[in-house]
Amino acid sequence: MTSRSLKRSAGERSGHSSLLLLCVSIVLSSGARAQVNPQDPPAEERTHQAIARLYAQQSQVRSILEVALSPDASTVVWSAAGSTSGRHRLYLAGVRDASTVKDASTIKHASMLPLLPDIPASRPCDQDAPQWSPDGHHIAFLSDCDEPGQVQLFVVDTAVPTSRPRRITHLVGFLSHPQWSPDGREIALLYVERATRMPSPMAPEDKAVGVIDDLSNRDVQRLTLCNVETGVIRQVSPSGLYLFEYDWSRDGKNFVYTASAPPGDDNWYIAQLYTQPVDHPEPLSIYKPRLQIALPRWSPDGKSIAFIQGLMSDEGATGGEIYQISKQGGEPHNLTPARASSPSWFTWLSDGEMLFSEFTGGSTAICSMNLADLKTKALWQGDETIHSGSETSSVSVGRQDGVLQVALTRISWSLLPEVWFGPLDHLRQVTHINAEVKLVLPRSENITWTEGGFTVQGWLLFPGDYDPAKTYPMLVGVHGGPAWITTPEWKSEDFNSTLFTNLGYFVFYPNDRGSYGEGEKFTQANRREWGFGDLQDMVAGVDEIVKHHPVDADRVGVFGWSYGGSTAMMAAARTNRFRAVVAGAGASNLQSYYGQNSIDQWMFPYFGASVYDDPAAYMRCSAISYVKGAKTPTLILVGERDGEAPPAQSFEFWHALKELKVPTQLVIYADEGHSFFKEKDRIDRTWRTLRWFEEHMEARP
Repeated sequence: MTSRSLKRSAGERSGHSSLLLLCVSIVLSSGARAQVNPQDPPAEERTHQAIARLYAQQSQVRSILEVALSPDASTVVWSAAGSTSGRHRLYLAGVRDASTVKDASTIKHASMLPLLPDIPASRPCDQDAPQWSPDGHHIAFLSDCDEPGQVQLFVVDTAVPTSRPRRITHLVGFLSHPQWSPDGREIALLYVERATRMPSPMAPEDKAVGVIDDLSNRDVQRLTLCNVETGVIRQVSPSGLYLFEYDWSRDGKNFVYTASAPPGDDNWYIAQLYTQPVDHPEPLSIYKPRLQIALPRWSPDGKSIAFIQGLMSDEGATGGEIYQISKQGGEPHNLTPARASSPSWFTWLSDGEMLFSEFTGGSTAICSMNLADLKTKALWQGDETIHSGSETSSVSVGRQDGVLQVALTRISWSLLPEVWFGPLDHLRQVTHINAEVKLVLPRSENITWTEGGFTVQGWLLFPGDYDPAKTYPMLVGVHGGPAWITTPEWKSEDFNSTLFTNLGYFVFYPNDRGSYGEGEKFTQANRREWGFGDLQDMVAGVDEIVKHHPVDADRVGVFGWSYGGSTAMMAAARTNRFRAVVAGAGASNLQSYYGQNSIDQWMFPYFGASVYDDPAAYMRCSAISYVKGAKTPTLILVGERDGEAPPAQSFEFWHALKELKVPTQLVIYADEGHSFFKEKDRIDRTWRTLRWFEEHMEARP
């Protein structure tokens, strides 16, 4: 139930405006209220206007979707949001000279890849998912610039400055994850023919009407090959398998992929590992995992396959341990056993060496691993969030004169998105696209404490006007998951952390039991324990902060989305520690939730049995079981077409609170799914959240 933004919503950006606009309506550090002119608009309207201004200012921040380094590490291509449209374009920069100098200003100025010749300037469109050809002379990418509303595959010759992109496909449906064949003659894609929706549980669900049993036969994602010269298309995987991730073997003769029977949203949790010859649609299942698997990768010699396996809450939210298995199958070998961290991405450097990234504490690290003795070496670590593509904590790799070089996007609490390049011990900044954006970014502190035999970590963000002589209210933000982690990033996707700090709040993000960053034992400690160990960790972290920081212990609120929303509901029902609660897209009754949601397969790894075989385990972890103890004012938010956390779950909790006379409000957003796509809805969600905390946390008990 991790709430993660979809690729097409990654252009959602935020920034700040003058805080003077907000002081009249928001509770600030002292808890006092500014004098209001009788001629001013009502408080609710002022708050809404101020938040809209903040969002408008924060939209100056340009997001970066993907970064790709050429094989010879001479050129970087990336997809960045435009300064005005918010749509993404591809940019190129030569970086060969940057490896031998300290001054990043010597990196050649970035140039934008050309659009198709007849694109009107007034028509917004995107270019993204860039992939270098094996010879480094061409870039494949996806774009809807030629056909509004329909992404197609294009190739451009980077060796010819005047070259225009050439359209390869004329498909109808959803295209993603292009990958060149090793000989450069074909490009593979994941393709959903005539897709009725974006293939993700985060997207709004289709209307459930008609014969429901037939819904699983729609929207099957298949592996599709495109001939670069002729444009001939062929779907190579069976129609009865839904593919999630794949990789070419180095000789170009075989694929490895993770797949299951459709539907894809639900059955990702039971996906198996398959191999298949490129020219024969005869897949062979070589491994049926005990938990979830991700990132299948052929070894360079083609004799084995590596992947990450672990307890994962959501497709794309990868964390666990790295395993290696023979191409014939059998029992996989754990390459990172009992590691006190969570590997989240890797690539083969040679048959005997890997490069991998991992969550460690609340930070990100990049390491190498010698496969002969499984010894690892830390190459880089930062209190940051990194990525080069859609995969968690990914890095783009190349070699320059035999030296390993990387390209990636770096983000932190105080660092806006920028592209960096170089050897890992001497990264240099390539882009400065957000250098002129003026934001009040928060001071942060890495907090650790012990609870239940575990060391627990979290991030504390300070108010923008911090004065140690004053006391401040604090908001606790619970991440989605449970198997996910909050790493430093200048804003969150569901609730805008920098906006909260600018309004005079401490914001605390605990990575409590069940999170990544402390190893699989810690991640799996949340099985059959929702609302118990994790909630204890969170409350213990709050108590630790109150001891050592000027936080008003009587003005602490909690908010969360997805699993975070479920935890917020548990906090309202099982503890009176918080003054106000905002629960977004949560599950309040896991017994009824089991039969309502679109991804019920994810519950088996957490509960070990079906709800029909062990109903008591599900009810023990349901907020509705403890709702008679609820006294905390609770705002409940959800999307109308959310399949991961159906609105019925929010209705049930809201109905119980109303009957029990607990202050509550339920807001359902029309046509939204688990992630919100409409900016007006994201603004409204933030406005209602702040108004709720303002109303219920201003007065002391």
